[in-house]
Amino acid sequence: MNFSDIRLIATDMDGTLLNSKHEVHESFYPVFDKIKEHGIVFVAASGRQYFNLAKTLDRIKDQVIFAAENGSYVVFQDEEIHIQPVDQDIVRELITIGRTIPNSYPIICGKKKAYVESDEPEFINHLKLYFEKYEVVEDLLKIKDDKFLKFTLCDLAGSEVNSYPHYKKFEDELQVKVSGPIWLDISHKKANKGRAMEVLQQKFNVTPEQTMVFGDYLNDLEMLEKAHYSYAMANAHPDIKKIARFIAKSNDENGVVEVLSELTD
Repeated sequence: MNFSDIRLIATDMDGTLLNSKHEVHESFYPVFDKIKEHGIVFVAASGRQYFNLAKTLDRIKDQVIFAAENGSYVVFQDEEIHIQPVDQDIVRELITIGRTIPNSYPIICGKKKAYVESDEPEFINHLKLYFEKYEVVEDLLKIKDDKFLKFTLCDLAGSEVNSYPHYKKFEDELQVKVSGPIWLDISHKKANKGRAMEVLQQKFNVTPEQTMVFGDYLNDLEMLEKAHYSYAMANAHPDIKKIARFIAKSNDENGVVEVLSELTD
């Protein structure tokens, strides 16, 4: 494999760059420094909120492009590169459905902050992992003064089996993604990590052959399709392993850092 032509690297966060404790391994940072010395653009692409991503990678946040909310919101050094909000009326319809699904908690992912109706402790513990700024409100249907980047459902009974069937009918008009075992994300039809990659490839004049991508779950699918060097983690969803060209060691075995170390040696 000839890594010498790589100009853009994008990685998912949870289940990919981060270990199972949602931590960045210390060994990543010296490898990241070498990547930047080579002039390579580095992207953190996640379903997480922008403010949360910036905190998670605080040490290098001014050197990383963030493709937050599954690519709906792309930011570099606090400047907006790309935004693709979803229609508020559609989100209200999604909320109404979500309220009927047992063990599920609807979330409006706004540009300013996230909005939730429940302060149930187990739900809030999950929420805090991915959302730095959030507000508990009385009625999500009354939220208007923000751009809605996506709708998320935290489904403690399991998103793929419990809630996805309720939203599958929207797939022709929206992006409907099972983004984790308890997470379902719905966004604008044109909003996904793959579209964010396209925007950045055009901005930096980079080809798919010059792009390397790492992912583990279904919201990474389009992003993997935009890179010749597409890596599924050993712990990835089976459907992601099918479309990736290469397999990296698991997130707990520091698979991303191992591949990047080969790239910078």
